[in-house]
Amino acid sequence: MSLAFAFLTFTILGAIDTERPPNVVFIMTDNHGPWTLGCYGNPDIETPHIDRLAEQGMLFTRAYANNAVCSPTRATVLTGLMPCQHGVHRYLGGGAAQVGPQAYNMLEEFDTLPSLLVEAGYVAGLSGKWHLGGNMTPQEGFTSWITKPHGHSLGFYDQEVIENGEIRKEPQYLTDLWTNHAIRFIQQNQSQPFFLFLAYNGPYGLGGAMREEIRNAYRDTYSDSEFPSFPRTKPQPWNHNYGEWIGDLQVIRKYAAEVSGIDDGVGRVMQTLDDFHLADNTLVVFTADQGLAGGHAGYWGMGDHTRPLTAFDWTMHIPLIMRLPGQIQANQRRDEIVSNYDLLPTILSLVGLTTKPSGELTLPGRDFSSMLRGEQLNWENIHFYEFENVRAVRTDEWKYIERIHQSPNELYHLTNNPDEHDDLYGQPEHAEIMLLLRRRLHKFFDEHADPKWDLWHGGKSKTDLITAPYFGITNPYHPSGNRPDSQVDPRPAP
Repeated sequence: MSLAFAFLTFTILGAIDTERPPNVVFIMTDNHGPWTLGCYGNPDIETPHIDRLAEQGMLFTRAYANNAVCSPTRATVLTGLMPCQHGVHRYLGGGAAQVGPQAYNMLEEFDTLPSLLVEAGYVAGLSGKWHLGGNMTPQEGFTSWITKPHGHSLGFYDQEVIENGEIRKEPQYLTDLWTNHAIRFIQQNQSQPFFLFLAYNGPYGLGGAMREEIRNAYRDTYSDSEFPSFPRTKPQPWNHNYGEWIGDLQVIRKYAAEVSGIDDGVGRVMQTLDDFHLADNTLVVFTADQGLAGGHAGYWGMGDHTRPLTAFDWTMHIPLIMRLPGQIQANQRRDEIVSNYDLLPTILSLVGLTTKPSGELTLPGRDFSSMLRGEQLNWENIHFYEFENVRAVRTDEWKYIERIHQSPNELYHLTNNPDEHDDLYGQPEHAEIMLLLRRRLHKFFDEHADPKWDLWHGGKSKTDLITAPYFGITNPYHPSGNRPDSQVDPRPAP
């Protein structure tokens, strides 16, 4: 089963066909909660360039990721599909599909944001984290390609990178490396429409990378900062790991320094667009793959750092800022609920591409480009989430979380209980709203899931699973039975 797009029109919102379409600079950070940014209210961390980007564009206060970890969310942003459609259910492990002998691109059977733009005449460049397989060579139409061999980050200095098909150790600060290559790509392609995927591997917030010494420009700035914006809460019982990091000033200062390091990079990229007179015709998107708790509600980390796996707001809440002068209203904040799977149809619309899905898959996302222009839009505030054996639906007031092969199911009244500590599931007075949300959840996945990758109904996974024992799926890399063209069934024989 595949997804193809038929291009119906290529107009620039009423402009003549010969006018150059907007460039696209898509900036994605790694494990990054919006609460760390000044434009989202943080008083402690210096982010003047991202804050300025928000002043020049539109900021979404309630943007959400559809999954808790890196590879599935990135696959969703690039394809517009849910994990039960693209098959990437968990982050890719080291080696294997990324740089091993069976490495392959997890998205190879789909049209993606870069491949569609390249087909429409754009040149595409990646600088930063890919984490979607086949890392050694450019994928999806990219002709400029520098990335990491693996998805996880052990640190930001003396780390391995892939450039020109070879793995080497890079002594330079990785955040600066990605920025430098992004700027070079803009300079080299200023005369033609371009798509730049600037995928920082920071601020990250996990593992040994947070125990690494601060060596960027913010070492002295934050050396004695207390950062009260990081909650000092009691770890919740569901913490699987990282609960002891709540209030750890070494970790907090390192995470803050990496946020500010990224902000410096954003400022340099925006200055480059100004220097080459490209800023007025460049769509800039700033977002993250998924969020991260820094003590919020009693957690540190992402949704894979709890047992059972979770669908709490702190793991799905992401920053989203979009800027395109003349098309996106400036200095605006919107409170509508938007999803990362809405980005593909919205971006294509903004650059003048009208697309129509064909085949059996339907895009779950909605085009909110008219919202960006300040036009009236009939919009329902609802978001859907899927992480292995966990699915959830979130509305303005409520969240319903359901698990397969495991308990509990959960129901939260978010207006009264934003920390999601008071589970109302099973209480008779809330039975009606629970049933309504459950129907919406099942209807969504019944409409969109591809049986091949629908774990909840016997489908496979292209990746390992944290919850593999519940599904009876063995490691798909040995042998790789989950390539789109493979006939091997990785599930054990009954």
